[in-house]
Amino acid sequence: MQGLDMELASGIAAFEAKEFARAMQLLRPLAEAGDPKAQYRVAIMAQVGLGVVKDCGTAVKWMRAAAEQGFALAQHGLGFMYFQGECTKADAVEAARWFRLAADQGMAGSQSTLASMYEKGVGVERNAAEAAKWRERSEKSS
Repeated sequence: MQGLDMELASGIAAFEAKEFARAMQLLRPLAEAGDPKAQYRVAIMAQVGLGVVKDCGTAVKWMRAAAEQGFALAQHGLGFMYFQGECTKADAVEAARWFRLAADQGMAGSQSTLASMYEKGVGVERNAAEAAKWRERSEKSS
């Protein structure tokens, strides 16, 4: 297991250093082995075309895989994909579902987005009390 931890740390370091081709080389096998942190970063690289040709199918596949494992950053990312219609069909209801999961884990960006969605009735029933609750949580989280 320690070897995998080192591979993940090296892959994340390459990602953060913007050495995306190297990051993909290190992280893709870990993503395929089920690591949500690797899956999330592989999804980002595929979504934007960092170190690889932009590939929406791959981006959604890995973002969903990490999100379904409860990885809050990926839940937020998948919510954003559905909200913006990026790499997938826009679906405000599905976006709200993923933002809610990330918001429940304390992701301030998801909490703030969810507050706006409740204020405007986008993807959820308009609800001022829910909007206020999520707005307050986002302010405490950030």
